[in-house]
Amino acid sequence: MSPFRPDPTFYPSPRLAASAPRETLAYVALLNAANDGRPDALGVVDVDPGSDAYGTMVGRVEMPFPGDELHHFGWNACSSHLCPWAPHAHVERRYLILPGIHSSRIHVLDTRPDPRSPRLVKMIEPEELMERTGYSAPHSVHCGPDGVYLNGLGAPDGDGPGGIFVLDHETFEPRGAWELDRGPQFLSYDFAWHLGQDTVVTSEWGTPKMVRNGLDPELLLGGKYGNALHVWDLRRRRHVQTLELGAQYQMTLELRPARNPGKAYGFAGVVISLEDLSASVWLWYREGRNGRSRWAVRKVIEIPAEPADPGLLPPLLKGFGAVPPLITDLNLSLDDRTLYVSCWGTGELLRFDVSDPFHPKKTGSLRLGGIVRRTGHPNDESRELNGGPQMVEVSRDGQRVYVTNSLYSPWDAQFYPEGIRGWMALATNGTDGTFSLDQRFFLETETGIRPHQVRLQGGDASSDSFCFP
Repeated sequence: MSPFRPDPTFYPSPRLAASAPRETLAYVALLNAANDGRPDALGVVDVDPGSDAYGTMVGRVEMPFPGDELHHFGWNACSSHLCPWAPHAHVERRYLILPGIHSSRIHVLDTRPDPRSPRLVKMIEPEELMERTGYSAPHSVHCGPDGVYLNGLGAPDGDGPGGIFVLDHETFEPRGAWELDRGPQFLSYDFAWHLGQDTVVTSEWGTPKMVRNGLDPELLLGGKYGNALHVWDLRRRRHVQTLELGAQYQMTLELRPARNPGKAYGFAGVVISLEDLSASVWLWYREGRNGRSRWAVRKVIEIPAEPADPGLLPPLLKGFGAVPPLITDLNLSLDDRTLYVSCWGTGELLRFDVSDPFHPKKTGSLRLGGIVRRTGHPNDESRELNGGPQMVEVSRDGQRVYVTNSLYSPWDAQFYPEGIRGWMALATNGTDGTFSLDQRFFLETETGIRPHQVRLQGGDASSDSFCFP
């Protein structure tokens, strides 16, 4: 029976969450790209620097079936359960919800009683998911105050529309589609909320048919991938506004709202511009007052492509003579001061001071891998790496930044056709403002296994929503 008191990993505010105990374990989605009949898995990594096993995998749970393509998994419960209207304040942060973007199967793993040995306790089969929600290709998991929210990239037939659906917090049964009125929204990717504003923001990528066989150059050059954000009324579940970025800005992916629920802004990453192959970060924000406020969006960071010898580029890029940065993930610290941006193409992890969100200032850069550079890790700089910083997860205190190097198997093969060699690294922030890679922490996975999403024991910067500033 669940205890009738809040989980000790729940905090009413981001400021208090930043003082939480340091994580000692990280959970990592492991994708089997070897096409050898083995399933994907959840890896457990020791991240306690005082441990003899620091930086190594100490646990692993294989899924029952091959071909899931595990993606952005998450916790079943979080600090949003402390909101006054939350009906589930007694639920524990205990279960990890792992969606398979290719299989449309959802796995529920229990991290108790032994956090190093999670147990598969429930599966939602694709037929049930599609019948009860109308969606397929589940992609991202975010804990909400009244349920576990996920999004699906499309309909059961692989076309659109995509959207959000909800699982019950305690039974994990699908409740159904979330939207009551979707308006013009058709494409789906990530979603984020401002609990203090009763607002949800969603982004766009493509339908399952548009993405699961790799990047389609014809669709890309035709501006058919996502290029807008959508604003919703959280309580009424209705679309209220579309924020157009422009057809040249393709694939508006990761969303990172301000952690302070009283602030009405957030950051969105855009993978590529058709004009010059640059990548960009956009700020969505609320402007106006006295009942006349509207949401708006503007570009606040632009990262240019890097010229390159066409002979060193994969076939998809040879005609351009440049490496696009390819922003594939963002993460925002709990104090809303620091934004991390991963450039998977050029192999760069950027750090920005976003204390003034309208005018970010670059404060750090690390190189690792990359399509052309192949920068090695400090523990062996002579050894070339491929892939690049991709998924980014920040510790609650903002001192540690974990990165992995696989994006999505069909797209990995196009940008890194020699095959991505999986790795996980750790960047740290020094008290003197330095930004560097931990030489002791560099985890490599076996051939064909690639690490993707990371979640930290007890929660992390991107898995919590808060009720109070």
